[in-house]
Amino acid sequence: MANVELRGLEKTFGTNTVLKGVDLSIRDGEFVVIVGPSGCGKSTLLRLIAGLEPPTEGDILIEGKSALNDAPAQRGVAMVFQSYALYPHLNVFDNMAFGLRMAKMTERDIAAAVAKAALLLGIEDLLDRRPRELSGGQRQRVAIGRAIVRQPRLFLLDEPLSNLDAGLRVHMRHEFARLHRELATTLIYVTHDQVEAMTLADRIVVLNAGGIEQIGTPQEIYDAPRNLFVAGFLGSPRMNLIAGEVAAVKADGIRIKLVTGDEVTAFVAPGKAVPGDKVTLGVRPESLSADGVGNTLTATVDVVETLGSTRAIYAMMPRADQPVCAILPTAQPIRHGDVVRLHFDPAQAYLFDAGGEAFARESTKSYLSPPAGRGRERNEVSAIG
Repeated sequence: MANVELRGLEKTFGTNTVLKGVDLSIRDGEFVVIVGPSGCGKSTLLRLIAGLEPPTEGDILIEGKSALNDAPAQRGVAMVFQSYALYPHLNVFDNMAFGLRMAKMTERDIAAAVAKAALLLGIEDLLDRRPRELSGGQRQRVAIGRAIVRQPRLFLLDEPLSNLDAGLRVHMRHEFARLHRELATTLIYVTHDQVEAMTLADRIVVLNAGGIEQIGTPQEIYDAPRNLFVAGFLGSPRMNLIAGEVAAVKADGIRIKLVTGDEVTAFVAPGKAVPGDKVTLGVRPESLSADGVGNTLTATVDVVETLGSTRAIYAMMPRADQPVCAILPTAQPIRHGDVVRLHFDPAQAYLFDAGGEAFARESTKSYLSPPAGRGRERNEVSAIG
């Protein structure tokens, strides 16, 4: 295993700065997933760690020692690419053995290492086949096996599931989680797929425009996004974000007048907020219901997506530039054109200031579970109109 430390890492190509002062510490045996939109620098960061690109500034430490002067083969790193990068003229065994032969291992040791990795990956019956005879999932296993046989200190995976269909992606996610447990090796995994990030990571690193926006466990980042970018990026469907302004600052939170005309309360720490400040309200789709108490958003249903036990509805609100999404039970009879009143607990609301930074949430408060001695506050409860 290996711990990795990135110190002030920067990378420029000509006048284009791809990475901007990245600082990151990764512990021995940790599964870290780096997420972010296309072009944010995820793959470049992996290539720098692997030694395939030199940094413009900063340092890369592996097990406490700078790796800047080490060639890729000296770093104890194995990288799995999005494209698999298998040799089409070699069979599975020879693809997996290629790197070991370059390292001058004996054929006996090579055969033992390939057999062990193939058994671990469930491809022991495929060793005589060529890549063209394999499915996408099988090719991915071969690419992973080629990395495993080298017994690296550190695995780097660059969007390894993006070429697979949805069913195979789910299966291979389970395989990666199992492999990490069994190999107990430090693993850095790059993806733009937030589901992969949430289900696989010990910690998630959210990257945007070459800089780190937030680092934390999947639940920490989901429950407490630091800013608007993280809030809008992590979550599927994404968080609803609605512009508004502070109407009143109260002891138990902030009252917001939204651009839609609705007024709602968010149980957040007031900070320096004053009436008139521009803010953005955030509400996750699963926090909305078509009946209940608390805040109310009024909207007209535009699209209904049935997902089996639930359905996602997308409804337009007055003067809002995008629809609000809610995840509701399939049993509720909602159709295109219906006017709905969507309710949410003020404790489930997020609030962001004009600069996009999050207000601290008062998560212990709730209209649904009022403190002892306090009556339940109640807004209008209404069904579908």
